[in-house]
Amino acid sequence: MAMIITQETQQAILSLFQRGVQIRQISQILKISRNTIRRVIRGKWQGRPQRPSPYEELFPILRELFSRSKGNVVRVQEILESEYGRNVPYTTLTRIVRDLDLREDKKNARSGTYEFGPGQEMQHDTSPHPVLLGERKVKAQCAGLVLGYSKKLFIQYYPTFTRFEARVFLDKAFQFMEGTCSRCIIDNTSVIVAHGSGPTAEIAPEMERFGQMFNVTFIPHAVGDADRKAKMERNFAYAENNFLAGRSFTDWHDLNEQAKRWCQEGANQKVKRSLGMSPEAAYLMEKPHLTPLPPYLPPVYQTFYRTVDVEGFAQVDTNRYSVPERLVGKEVELHKLWDRIEVFFKNQKVADHPRLLDKRETRITADGHHAPFSRERAHEGPCVEEKALVGQHQWLDQFVKELKRRSGGRGVRSMRKLLDLKRTYPPEAFEKAMVEALRYGLYNLTRLEQMILSQVQGDFFNIDEDEGDEEP
Repeated sequence: MAMIITQETQQAILSLFQRGVQIRQISQILKISRNTIRRVIRGKWQGRPQRPSPYEELFPILRELFSRSKGNVVRVQEILESEYGRNVPYTTLTRIVRDLDLREDKKNARSGTYEFGPGQEMQHDTSPHPVLLGERKVKAQCAGLVLGYSKKLFIQYYPTFTRFEARVFLDKAFQFMEGTCSRCIIDNTSVIVAHGSGPTAEIAPEMERFGQMFNVTFIPHAVGDADRKAKMERNFAYAENNFLAGRSFTDWHDLNEQAKRWCQEGANQKVKRSLGMSPEAAYLMEKPHLTPLPPYLPPVYQTFYRTVDVEGFAQVDTNRYSVPERLVGKEVELHKLWDRIEVFFKNQKVADHPRLLDKRETRITADGHHAPFSRERAHEGPCVEEKALVGQHQWLDQFVKELKRRSGGRGVRSMRKLLDLKRTYPPEAFEKAMVEALRYGLYNLTRLEQMILSQVQGDFFNIDEDEGDEEP
């Protein structure tokens, strides 16, 4: 549909132009394009009659279909084609919808502000940020806490953010703030919320107990009201575009140490217009109103019970940590801290490992936990049986040497059987059979035993030459 410029509009354009108003400002005031204004000023504007739309007869139908399809223009297009045989292009259909004002314009509601007294409220949230760890680019979860009054900020980064990481972070954040506010506004994710949403949601029992230890009540904001924790939301963009920009980190510990230093020396030292001072300066006024920390803060850890596998390892989060070999098959207690894995057996610490934070299917072995396997010492010299055989007779040493050369590895089985033959049969018969075997190059121990038996059959067995002569 062509634009219609009424006579009144043309007079307004000329009047404003004669007063010295620039064309750009006239365009902004009257919501008309600059080219149209120039044509009116030059006297070249000719109003073009509005052409009737070829789809005008569909206008009443479109209103009903738009309501039936709940505002889905794609569905309206499908119904027009299937029920009315009219194929209306999608872009044309959306233009008709706009011209007919079938959609109500969503107008932004007037925004307000939240005012907090000192020590009254703090806000916590998380946001994914791309982080450069060494040569790898990873997606890290940025966890943040900000005080509502002074806007003092604390952030840390984690590979994942579960209830365990939430307790780890909040414990560090409360210590960083050297106190807590009575309420903490959070979002509606299942990390802290057990079920439900909004202020009436039920907090997970372990998180509720954690909050009680610091006299903090977690309050989820209403669904769709993320601005309720806007003080924290705005700081995520600040951290991503200021702290992470141009920085790389060796590992997670280096990342979090630099993040803490940035909060102390950068974010909390910068003067904010809304405060008229820096967050650190405002914090000095807020600190006396914060709830003091408990006199003793137990370490944050997660407990697991594992049976040590046959290889001497216990598994946590797909990774395996070594345990002293004597505990194979026994149940041990593991404490997963943020940066360490501690192993206890009967209330005694038996292992302490650095935790593998962002690795999977990896194992770590501490020195002294596992003795080397016997196969690792397989070729460290002759076996016990060989040592018992050699050094007595030259013919025996030669036979042992040839027998070992023809056997696999150290020839333990062959040496064991040869030693058994030597100890079982008379020395004279054993020696005669061995010498004869050496002369013919015979090293089959079964044949050797038969040769020894042939030497001793007269001494050990009463064999009658004429087996047919038997007494009645």
